[in-house]
Amino acid sequence: MTSNTVHRRTVLGGAAALAAGFALAGCGDSGDGDGNAPRERRKGQKIQLTFWSWVPGIDKPVDLWNRRNPEVQVKVEKVSAVNGQQYAKMHAAIKAGNPPDLGQIEFPVVPGFLLDNGLLDLAPLGAARHRNKFFGWQWQQSVFGKGVYAIPQASGPMGLFLRQDLFDTWEVRTPRTWDEYEAAAKAVRKKGAWIETFAPTNGNRFSGLAWQAGAKWYGTHGDTWIVHIDDEPTRQVADYWESLVRQKLVKTIPDRQNAWYKDLQTGAIPAWVGASWGDALLVGNAPGTKGKWRAAPLPQWKAGEQAFANWGGSTTAVFAGAGYPKDALDFAVWLNTDPESIALLIDGGYGFPSAKKGYATTDLDVDKDFFGGQAYSKVFADAGAHVDTSWRWGPGVDTLYQRLGDAFTDALADGSSFRSVLTKVQRQTLADLKDKGLKVESGG
Repeated sequence: MTSNTVHRRTVLGGAAALAAGFALAGCGDSGDGDGNAPRERRKGQKIQLTFWSWVPGIDKPVDLWNRRNPEVQVKVEKVSAVNGQQYAKMHAAIKAGNPPDLGQIEFPVVPGFLLDNGLLDLAPLGAARHRNKFFGWQWQQSVFGKGVYAIPQASGPMGLFLRQDLFDTWEVRTPRTWDEYEAAAKAVRKKGAWIETFAPTNGNRFSGLAWQAGAKWYGTHGDTWIVHIDDEPTRQVADYWESLVRQKLVKTIPDRQNAWYKDLQTGAIPAWVGASWGDALLVGNAPGTKGKWRAAPLPQWKAGEQAFANWGGSTTAVFAGAGYPKDALDFAVWLNTDPESIALLIDGGYGFPSAKKGYATTDLDVDKDFFGGQAYSKVFADAGAHVDTSWRWGPGVDTLYQRLGDAFTDALADGSSFRSVLTKVQRQTLADLKDKGLKVESGG
């Protein structure tokens, strides 16, 4: 067993030992992987920071920063977000000892980077003084124990996008509950369309639906991680979507790929359970449907409830190898709180801001005409205010998503139950974490 393996086990074991803070304590090496210590920039010294990101339009706020900060220049390098390519590249760079200074990292995979000792603990640099600039639950997604490992950028509160013109023509009401959603699916199917698709490889969306239902996939007890992928709320979600699939009320093609985009444009799929950032996705890939879409709240399991969840959401993280970490932190905070930067990010369609101030909800309605004049961002603002904040991520989520995708794909092919998917992935996830040297137990 290598010393690095021992350290990683200590890091994640420390996380479980500090359950009250859901801590991943012990990750806060301030030096980089090849032994170079971080440096304090001298007054007047000019430096360049590298920043890996896939956020659309990220160049514009970075250009603004560079104009305002001639001594601290930031160079953007675009990385592909297809099938996790960006994270594979980042992990490889960490292992090779040459990561960028900053990177775009989604909330669910932050613990995985801590497992690699890849992120710098920003707490010693005074990051906590910025916490009140951000929504609390989003700030906490990157806080483990006493450490702060990233600056939140955007979230993805979930809702329902639908073709209002087709729903009106077909006399289908906007569903307020999941029972009504099934009824709507039956009505849509009678018109020759499918209400949407159950995308088997989209573990990210499935986790959001489980989150809404009240699932708790990760927890801690003492120095042990508790994993419960097959808890009762998740079974409820799995049973529901399996029923829609078996009744042939939904397609089972992958979402956000060419065939799915074609269905959106033709009306073969007139709805999508998505997230706030989906406005830009629809506008960019179904331009011929302008003015026909609306956004509605996520259907509820019980009428009158306000249970919502998050799909996606990302941070600006400083890698442990950053040469000038204080300057990197300053940039990360500015990028995600400066009003002009936020305005440029909104124009690019980056998601729902994590910052509390610097914009109005109406500013997010950049595609209002596409949504028939609806102030659609209020739907997602209201959802974001009711996200279950007790949900926490654990280590190895990228692997978990792959496991879910493979198992759901197999289940669709061989007819096995969706509950068997949860049983299988539960077993695999326990084994994956044990292989990383962590203490784990199955949730009861």
